[in-house]
Amino acid sequence: MKDIKQTIVKQQQEQITYPNLPLAVYRELAAHLQQVKGVTTKLIPQQSERFDYAKSQVETLLIQYPSSLDILEKYQIKRILDYYAKVHGAYERK
Repeated sequence: MKDIKQTIVKQQQEQITYPNLPLAVYRELAAHLQQVKGVTTKLIPQQSERFDYAKSQVETLLIQYPSSLDILEKYQIKRILDYYAKVHGAYERK
């Protein structure tokens, strides 16, 4: 029986929220972020009981990436987020 070594990659997770970003733009943002090697994303739908067209349909965008992500790739994530902030307004990053 072969010795199987498993590599456990520690992941970091962040929540990114743009208060008034439309669903389609959140999807575009998620697609751009996933172009960075090791990054995965998930859109979390709005949890409000009352739908409001003035608010985003997305509560937050979760991004996950390895803790060992290269500094250049982290910088690329920030550049993407900042671009959308410049066009659509400030975001929260938790």
